[in-house]
Amino acid sequence: MITNMISPKRELPQSLYRAQDLRELDRIAITDMGIPGYTLMTRAGTAALHLLRESWPRARNVVVVCGIGNNGGDGFVLARLAHEGGVQVEVLLLGEAALLRGDARRACEAMLKAGVQVSPFVAERWQEADVVVDAMFGTGLDREVSGLHREAITVMNRQPAPVLSLDIPSGLDTDTGTALGVAVRASKTLTFIGLKQGLFTGQGPDYGGEIYFDDLEVPAEIYQQVSAPAFRVSSTWMQSLLPPRARIAHKGHHGHVLVVGGEQGMAGAVRLAGEAAARVGAGLVSMATHPVHAAALSAARPELMCHGLEDSEALPALLDKASVLAIGPGLGCAEWGQQLFGAVLESTLPMVVDADALNLLAQEPLRRNHWILTPHPGEAARLLNVTAGDVQADRWQAVRELHKRYGGVVILKGAGTLVCNGHDPLALGDTGNPGMAAGGMGDVLTGVIAGLLAQGLNSWQAALAGIYLHGCAGDAVAAREGERGLMAGDLMGPLHRLVNPPAQP
Repeated sequence: MITNMISPKRELPQSLYRAQDLRELDRIAITDMGIPGYTLMTRAGTAALHLLRESWPRARNVVVVCGIGNNGGDGFVLARLAHEGGVQVEVLLLGEAALLRGDARRACEAMLKAGVQVSPFVAERWQEADVVVDAMFGTGLDREVSGLHREAITVMNRQPAPVLSLDIPSGLDTDTGTALGVAVRASKTLTFIGLKQGLFTGQGPDYGGEIYFDDLEVPAEIYQQVSAPAFRVSSTWMQSLLPPRARIAHKGHHGHVLVVGGEQGMAGAVRLAGEAAARVGAGLVSMATHPVHAAALSAARPELMCHGLEDSEALPALLDKASVLAIGPGLGCAEWGQQLFGAVLESTLPMVVDADALNLLAQEPLRRNHWILTPHPGEAARLLNVTAGDVQADRWQAVRELHKRYGGVVILKGAGTLVCNGHDPLALGDTGNPGMAAGGMGDVLTGVIAGLLAQGLNSWQAALAGIYLHGCAGDAVAAREGERGLMAGDLMGPLHRLVNPPAQP
């Protein structure tokens, strides 16, 4: 059955796999479970045609671009079935037909027997289509795309028809989500047997379009034999983390968050973090900030206790009253911020470290187990002494290296946020939208995570729940009002609603 990430009733699986894991899943299904490879190929082509018809019911002319591997075989099956269903099909082959082997060759022969003709790909002879099917490369591609394949992808991306990619957009690295020189920009991707981790982070979200999944009816037991190296954070995982509160609860039961930051001119950052912590349910929230704007902050949001600090001398007394610490929003890297950061490093409180606190940490690296670090790619690059491009080229490796060097729980923000604690499988958050690429969003996330820590979640739970809720809040606003112009402060109302799910009837 095809599932996708658009409808909550058809939510994608949680497990994410690398190319080597997917090869093992295929091997178990074919060799151990006795499912012929051609049967799986036929199921894949059938599922792809079903999705094509469901998505573009008026399509009458379909161009299928096939490689000579098994991905091309899936395309041959689709082309044959579409032809038998009355659709005009043009199949373009990249590579020599004589090189087709095994199941792909069998699928091609069945297609030819059904009356579908195959033509070699020639850019100048590209046929106009209602839908284009990308069946060039599967998950085994590990080199930069060149030659005729590069030309085909370039042409495909320039033509106006929607593109359906089979398994993964051709040219996209299965493991990293990096385009290998060029990659197909699909409107929809139907992926088979296991979700590919590269579809969900790096450049993957830009190339995959809407993601759909079909397990090709393989037995559930095969998934018990291959450990997934990563998983998507889903609503199912979240359900038990924030149970209803006791009727006799008081503010002292729900923790006290201290947010440290807000150098001159950056009062908004600490305010956003503090309000977010309160909105997700922290019992008390205090802010240690620069005295020049302490009074204004208190007036704007009187529920937040605001303390003006000229230096770090008064900070220990505030730390003694807190149960959770968040440092970095608007902190700055000048002497004031350096003093406060140095004082905070003496604390053993659970803490969230963000923004300028991360930049200060990069100058004098330390390893701690009681903190959650929340870098974006630029901050991660400084922490690792590499470029942001290096980080984005393999976000999975970058987040592992950050944990190795700095300890604790590391959240590498961005499209397809990643979370690493060094022992559990990596977690990926795929909620959120491009409208959240705006100032202050990271400050809100810092406050959300701190507020969850204050209520008793451990660091791993708070990190995962935090990225999920933060993204869902942004999606709620975007769905209602649009992505462009989305502001960090807009998330407060949705956050409040999300941590209070409707009572079950």
